[in-house]
Order: sequence, then C-alpha cells, then structure tokens
Amino acid sequence: MLTIQRVPTIVSINQTSSGDANSSLPGATLPVYRYVKADARQIFSGPEDVFGSNVNSTPCSPPEEKPTRLDEIIQHEWQEREKKNLFRYNVAESESKLLQGPSGYIAQLNEGRHSKKRPTEFRVDEVLQPYDPKKFNFTKVDSEEILFAFEEKSDEVDSESYLENGPTGESPNLVVINVSPIEYGHILLVPKVKSQIPQRIDPENLVVALHMAVEVNNPCFRLGYNSFGAFASINHLHFQAYYLDAQFPIERAETRKIFESGKKGGYGISEVVKYPVRTLVYEAGDSLKELADVVGEACIRLQNSNIPFNILISDCGTRVFLIPQCYAEKQARGEVEQELLDTQVNPAVWEISGHIVLKRRKDYNTATEEFAEKFLAEVSLSESRFSEVKKMCKNVAERAEVESSLKEQPNYRGGLDLEIVL
Repeated sequence: MLTIQRVPTIVSINQTSSGDANSSLPGATLPVYRYVKADARQIFSGPEDVFGSNVNSTPCSPPEEKPTRLDEIIQHEWQEREKKNLFRYNVAESESKLLQGPSGYIAQLNEGRHSKKRPTEFRVDEVLQPYDPKKFNFTKVDSEEILFAFEEKSDEVDSESYLENGPTGESPNLVVINVSPIEYGHILLVPKVKSQIPQRIDPENLVVALHMAVEVNNPCFRLGYNSFGAFASINHLHFQAYYLDAQFPIERAETRKIFESGKKGGYGISEVVKYPVRTLVYEAGDSLKELADVVGEACIRLQNSNIPFNILISDCGTRVFLIPQCYAEKQARGEVEQELLDTQVNPAVWEISGHIVLKRRKDYNTATEEFAEKFLAEVSLSESRFSEVKKMCKNVAERAEVESSLKEQPNYRGGLDLEIVL
C-alpha cells in the first residue's frame, strides 16, 4: 500500500467541525438553474475561435457579447458570499505573476490557502475508494455556501431558466463555493449530491460538467477534476471551477492529432506536444453526449487500472484535457527531490495546467519557468506508460465508432464483443 502525508484543503467551513450536520438541502426548494440537454452544442470550432487567430499571444478575455444567464448568476452569487465573509481569506489580495519565458506559466502566492491542520494520510495507489458517509462530504456544507442547483430542464417549452425557489429532485446537482478559493468565482459542482457517489468519473456525471461549461459560455471559466492519487482530498464526487483571465499554458501547447471520428461533426483526439506533462486532449464535435461518452469511458478504464488522472474542461466545453499522472506515487516511493517537496505544492489539475499555486513567499519570489517545468516533469507518466494509455484511449474511441456505425443498421441488437486492455 502506498500512502503520503498531506494537509487536506478546506473547502467548507463545516469541514473542520466535528458535528454531523446535514445542511445541503435546507428545505424542499432551492434556487435552481435549469439547462436544456441537447446533443448539438457547437459553440467554437477550436481555440482560435476563442482566443483569436494567434493562440499563443492573445490572453483569455470575457466574451464581447452579453454574458449568459448562468455566467451572471455564478458571479453574482459568489460575490454575495464574499460580502458575507464566507471565505477564509480575500483571494483578490493574492499576488500573481507571469513567469518569464515562452510557455506562459502563472505563479500565484496564496498564503491563505495554507492550513494549520495536521497532515492526513492519503492512500495513493487506489483510485477508486469506497464512499464513507462518516467523513466530510458535500451534504454537510453550510447552507449559506450553497449557490444553486444545476438541473436539466424537463420541459423545453418552458423558457424560464432560473428559479429563485425551485423544486429539486431527490439528489440534485449542487453548486457551492470553495471557501479556500484559488481564483475569483471558485466553486464546486457536486453531481447528485445525495447519491453518495465517491470521486469517480463516468459519462453520466461528466456530461453535467460539460453542460455547465457550455451554459456559462465564457472562455475564462474552466472546470477541473482530480481523481484519488491525483490530489483529490474529498471522496465525494465533485468538479472544481473558477475564472482566470489568462490562458493556461496547457491550452497554448501544440497538439498532434492521433484520432479523428469518421462521422461528419465527430470529435477528435490529439496528443499535447512540447509540454512537460504527457497529455491527451479531446476536441468536441457536434455532440456533447458523444464527447462525454468517449472521455468518460476512457476515465473508467483509467480508474479500473489504478492510474490517477486529472481533467481540464476548457474553451467553453469544446476541449477536454485528460492528464494521467504519477507524482503522488513517486512521492510515496521517495522518488521526488526534497527541494520540490518542500514547496508543498500539490500538482492537481490547476497546477498541472500551468497555474502554479505557491504557499510560501520565498518560493513565489524565486519561481521561474525552469522550476515550473522541472516540477511538472515529475508529474508526467513515462513515455512507455503514456503510450499504453494513449493506445487504450484510441481503442475506446475506435470501439465507439464501430458501435455507432452498427446502431445505424436496421438489425442492430446492442452490444459489442471487443476487448480493451490497458
């Protein structure tokens, strides 16, 4: 068994409480944002459409057109919680700088995110771990931390997308603040909060996160996911999200196509090149569900193979970065340099994407692009291990293509006897 000691991030004021409050659903109704579930949601055809013709020089900026309703709601409700002093610190006071060099790494000094809690032992060689209702989970967040429920609209004729007091199902998709924010608007999306789902990805919950990215429709808003072994600390299914008015270095990196759907309007898969962490990126076609299915199935394979990973959803839901990693495994085996361990940086999705959150001023003052790339190189799978993951992801996509083609045949009865081995 491989374990590491680290201090878990405090995401809720109730996380440090010994009580067993269950306050996520204070009543029969909550504010509810209702989205339309649709297959064809093609907003941008690629990063050039989001950032301009020169991807490597144009910073992220909010859309010129009027913000979407969901974009406005998230920002307004987050600011209201800020006025109520629900956050552990004022994230606007955190210092940030662009590290000199072509890659555009961003360093942030966030001393407030440091916790004085004692380190906790985390198992890092078991990506899928059983849900434990006795531990902190998102049914225990304070009611004031809840922003709204994010639910599929049942009646497409009904044009009202936001209800101040709307009915929710038995287990709504909940949106709450992160009381230890990294950036403005830092929130958590908790699919089916009452269903006791551990931290694991499948197509059904991934598509909820994709719909949120589409509905916000702001390229500065990204969602992220950390598996166990890739620096998730709470074993209750959740995604993170925040606004950053700059491109992540991973978004700027060159890519090389490794798979392209044969269908018109289909998705593609590329390998990120010239980046310290070996990464795959899925590029959406016309179907959000198809994208969720193929990425979600690849995640299931990684989970079943005990390969930790992170996900970054960017470009308004049109690109999904799948990032397998092994930093915690190396740390548990004593294979990481003490100099890197002393920084106490946990390479979760934001750090891996190039937004390096530092807790000590001396690390911030001396941070360089060379340091960032040395650190991230420790996160990456070896070339041979990554090749196995890449092969598996291509096989999943090819299998999906065959099954999709068979479904169009009049005598199709379901099922496909193809073995995919990682």
